[in-house]
Amino acid sequence: MAKERRRAVLELLQRPGNTRCADCGAPDPDWASYTLGVFICLSCSGIHRNIPQVSKVKSVRLDAWEEAQVEFMASHGNDAARDTYESKVPPFYYRPTFSDCQLLREQWIRAKYERQEFTHPDKQEPYSAGYREGFLWKRGRDNGQFLSRKFVLTEREGSLKYFNRSDAKEPKAVMKIEHLNATFQPAKIGHPHGLQVTYLKDNSTRNIFVYHEDGKEIVDWFNALRAARFHYLQVAFPGASDADLVPKLSRNYLKEGYMEKTGPKQTEGFRKRWFTMDDRRLMYFKDPLGLPGLCPQDAFARGEVFIGSRESGYTVLDGLPPSTQGHHWPHGITIVTPERRFLLACETETEQRAWVEAFRKVVDRPMLPQEYAVEAHFKHKP
Repeated sequence: MAKERRRAVLELLQRPGNTRCADCGAPDPDWASYTLGVFICLSCSGIHRNIPQVSKVKSVRLDAWEEAQVEFMASHGNDAARDTYESKVPPFYYRPTFSDCQLLREQWIRAKYERQEFTHPDKQEPYSAGYREGFLWKRGRDNGQFLSRKFVLTEREGSLKYFNRSDAKEPKAVMKIEHLNATFQPAKIGHPHGLQVTYLKDNSTRNIFVYHEDGKEIVDWFNALRAARFHYLQVAFPGASDADLVPKLSRNYLKEGYMEKTGPKQTEGFRKRWFTMDDRRLMYFKDPLGLPGLCPQDAFARGEVFIGSRESGYTVLDGLPPSTQGHHWPHGITIVTPERRFLLACETETEQRAWVEAFRKVVDRPMLPQEYAVEAHFKHKP
């Protein structure tokens, strides 16, 4: 009987909707919440274990199943749970995938099942109200220490501001929602709740690094920023559908890592720099965050390269010109733009292939009308 019940549960995995994790979309889930009626992956099952008052989990293949539990799973399943627990997810709310950080997946699961935010829209106020203020730990530019700073997000003004003192009348910085991006970077920032906020000032990229001890708080900030971006884009593009706008709310970087670079004359020695590929902007920094005690400007990109499309004269080549000297790393990349060539070198062939693939994806994509405007105003920095 036990084998028959386990076989019955395994057969349920073949039903439409059950072939992927109910929470992150990972293929071939082999765990289940027998109190919620969903099939989930191993990683998400660990999060479910932390909310035992809501969800109790079993291995589909290894654990014993009772008849009533099998019947419950058969009468529910992932599609039915989605209809219930995700019935009122705001279009701007970030739905994490299996490649996202633990924090995003945990708060998505807690929001769905524990707090039931998507069945009771009144619980969405922290990120849906159009205004949010509070304190976040922000990394200082000069010494690398994290200091408590007051942040204010206002959709009406289209900005995110932060203040060095809670009683300060003037903000230290004003970040326009129009050019703002936020992405979780726990490994880079050294905190599981670390968020990197990128914005443009004078057409140059600036970064700030923040976190909050409470996971819900920082994810609410992240989704409040996405909500503000969503409403800005709705006004800017009144004919666009939600499906058109949602991919533009926030974006993960296409690729990050160390490479060596040389200057525009290509006679200087190569220097190791941290590179970030953000859509069509390739930015480089002294290191991922700017080390304590270094130039305060390390929070800003030391240089940026605009990478357009093949039709506009941009190409990416394996290797470096034969006469190139001064690079310590052997695996070269040449980026050809209408103005000049950029010479880069990677430490390993695997890294070189990954960077070339990222560059070529951008080059192979036709440019949008607004990207031509960015290209026209872009200044290639040495």
